[in-house]
Amino acid sequence: MLTILGFVMIATFLVLIMMKKMSPIAALVLIPALFCVFVGQGAKLGDYVLEGVGNLAPTAAMLMFAIVYFGVMIDVGLFDPIVRGILRFCKADPLRIVVGTAVLAAIVSLDGDGSTTFMITVSAMYPLYKRLGMSLVVMTGVAATANGVMNTLPWGGPTARAATALKLDAADIFVPMIPALAVGLVFVFVLAYVLGRRERKRLGYLSLDEAVEVESEEQVLVGAGGSGSEPRKSVGGTGTGTGTNADTGADSADGEGFQGLDPNRATLRPKLYWFNAGLTLVLLTAMIMELLPIPVLFLIGAALALTVNYPNMAEQKARIAAHADNVLNVAGMVFAAAVFTGVLTGTGMVEHMADWLVGAIPEGMGPHMAVVTGILSLPLTYFMSNDGFYFGVLPVLAEAGAAHGVSPLEIARASLVGQALHMSSPLVPAVYVLVGMAKVEFGDHTRFTVKWAALTSLVVLAAGIAFGII
Repeated sequence: MLTILGFVMIATFLVLIMMKKMSPIAALVLIPALFCVFVGQGAKLGDYVLEGVGNLAPTAAMLMFAIVYFGVMIDVGLFDPIVRGILRFCKADPLRIVVGTAVLAAIVSLDGDGSTTFMITVSAMYPLYKRLGMSLVVMTGVAATANGVMNTLPWGGPTARAATALKLDAADIFVPMIPALAVGLVFVFVLAYVLGRRERKRLGYLSLDEAVEVESEEQVLVGAGGSGSEPRKSVGGTGTGTGTNADTGADSADGEGFQGLDPNRATLRPKLYWFNAGLTLVLLTAMIMELLPIPVLFLIGAALALTVNYPNMAEQKARIAAHADNVLNVAGMVFAAAVFTGVLTGTGMVEHMADWLVGAIPEGMGPHMAVVTGILSLPLTYFMSNDGFYFGVLPVLAEAGAAHGVSPLEIARASLVGQALHMSSPLVPAVYVLVGMAKVEFGDHTRFTVKWAALTSLVVLAAGIAFGII
């Protein structure tokens, strides 16, 4: 019964948010509370929720202060050179912009933190998507999928969890998987190319001067340079036309026309650029080396960034207020997700669902448990936290594989396959940073991204099989 109710609860949640019948926060809270009553454990709801909140509180704190920190870094102009470089590459071509999104997300993902990746990627690319009238779910989908593949880095989390759960060396798991993961990343770039061609076909090959004028409230992120000309309305291209539009686009991106970040905003601190760059480098290095817990690092970093860049108390309050919406939305989503995970775990639904899936594996599949693990990693890491999958389910799969002579290393490598899909799970706090900053409905992001992310995971699995890794 718990198995059926667990699947029904998850399905109900996904259907309601994708059909936009409920907001994600309301669905994350009300649906598990209702199902908790259904299973006869309503009296324990408070305990389950508090346990879930306790488990996710450090994550919520990290996200809150990370948003403030990177928000301040955006305000002071730390990422302006990156944006200008992307502008020079992308010009006004939707194809280049989507590919640039995938490349940027993959590069920034090297720090191992999804929230950081999404904050930097959206901050850089959002102005271009808005200005050209491009689909924002393309941006969130490509960024999430690229980050999912890169999330398998040893310091990203899943590899370390698999190594800990099976008592293996993380390098022995990750290094042989590099060719398969590289194929997965190349597939993401190909996917970005295809989606970019679709956007180019829909919009045409425009110049930035012909793009959509952004609303006045977006001027912190998007501004016109010194050209002084009135932007014209969007021109919907009828094909992939080149010629004067393409040339004008290049001039606009490189010269005095459109700028990705307003070069004249009052929050800039050009004299402190190298201090901010050094602070960010030290922060990311300390995070990778695990010198302090990540929430503590971002708390200290945010305090230093605010104090040094904006010594005036009124300016500090203004910067905090400017990012309050993002902080509240993301923190609210995380604590709402704590209700969902708390009930799912506390009632035993997760355990019963995992046992049912493992038990449903035919006996004849025993020698192929690595492939089975790879396939199961897609739904299980989407509907469960990484901790639940790697510490609860993976040891069972490894034991079943060992009975048929399958190495735990193969099982561990196969368990990484589903990470491209995992990063768009409603149980991943970082995805709320992504959709929140991009102003995209979570249901829209899910509906668009899941199929492409699942396909990417299957490509990684196929590559692993072809290379003899899995």
